[in-house]
Amino acid sequence: MTHPADDAVYDLIHETDPDAAAILEREKQRQESTIELIASENHASAAVTHAMGTCFTNKYAEGYPGRRYYGGCAHMDEIEELARARACELFGCKFANVQPHSGAQANTAAFIAMMSPGDTFASLVLADGGHLSHGMKINFSGMFYNPVHYPLHYDKSHPEHERIDYDAVREVCLEHKPRLLLTGYSAYSRQIDFEKFRAIADECGAVLMADIAHIAGLVAAGEHPSPFPHCDIVTTTTHKSLRGPRGGLVLMNDEEIYKKVNKALFPGVQGGPLMHVVFSKAVAFGEALRPDFKVYQQRVRENAVALAEALVSHGYRICSGGTDNHVMLVDLSARDENLTGADAEKWLEAAGIICNKNGIPQDPRPPMKTSGIRLGTPATTTRGFGPEEMKRIAGWIDEVLGAGLQGDAALNDRATATRAEVATLCEQFPMPGATARV
Repeated sequence: MTHPADDAVYDLIHETDPDAAAILEREKQRQESTIELIASENHASAAVTHAMGTCFTNKYAEGYPGRRYYGGCAHMDEIEELARARACELFGCKFANVQPHSGAQANTAAFIAMMSPGDTFASLVLADGGHLSHGMKINFSGMFYNPVHYPLHYDKSHPEHERIDYDAVREVCLEHKPRLLLTGYSAYSRQIDFEKFRAIADECGAVLMADIAHIAGLVAAGEHPSPFPHCDIVTTTTHKSLRGPRGGLVLMNDEEIYKKVNKALFPGVQGGPLMHVVFSKAVAFGEALRPDFKVYQQRVRENAVALAEALVSHGYRICSGGTDNHVMLVDLSARDENLTGADAEKWLEAAGIICNKNGIPQDPRPPMKTSGIRLGTPATTTRGFGPEEMKRIAGWIDEVLGAGLQGDAALNDRATATRAEVATLCEQFPMPGATARV
């Protein structure tokens, strides 16, 4: 599948830099012929992708609309205001800062706006599904602030096993009186009760912040409860389930918080905004406001449930017992105690199935080894895969991992055969607006 605009762009790159173009072609082929199951990745539309390659990349625009430090920014103001307005409509809030280069920088700006260095904040520990920018000691959040962590609920006989323990959240917050209470996670498959977090934040006098980087698309489509009106400040990425360009976003309802965030982001942690990415964000937000985006998010959830159930039928365990969103943590040790996430990631990639190793709650293995893998369905759903394809994928995963446990010879044979089957399936589900000649 090709697109006329894509052909022109790729012809130009081939003519001007064949070496770089060859790498681009190889990556394009990799994406088209493999199944993307990394929960934090997606396939942007042709319009979103091309928006990042426009003349907006040429312009410096430090500051904000109406208050720039460079001339010639009239159209920069127009597109940033359009992106802001669409983001506010999409998430049902009053204010949006669309300039963060990434989700981590959105979080940095939120922390600077809401706390002073040394202040205490409460979050879920990284090993239980949090994020490195939520208090990891070698990250800014752990270097300049004082993180305290609340745990998941741990009781295998209890239906809430490996889910947020709201009683424990309350206990931690009443003990430490954090300035900020943080919810939203990178490897958590259940719905978040923002109203319960609000009550806890009010009781301990904390600002309530939500990082919805993973579930933003679901929230925008009404397929996950919204953090508004409960949260004071919300951060997210614009890729992942939202299916936009790589970047960040901060959302608020309070004008004073909005002003603080603007100042914290620029000049606090960033210089010039990436206006070509802001342009692409506006295009992506426009896509997400269309009715078909809700249908897409419904299918993301349906596919996640189908994949999780199929994996369970093959002997794997899904942490917390299942998924309410797009992501699942797969406990490989339930299938075979010798399986590691590192091996599974490598073996599956050889078979054309892309995922990432991930620790499971209370994982006895180190972060570069792990006992689990994290899987998600945004990218496969974008391509048009449905529940039947999810069942096939689960079968392939089990066959490849089973072969890997038998040794290199068995793995090589199985991976080669599966990769051919994967490529055949992928041909039936072209990438959105395929971006190179075949």
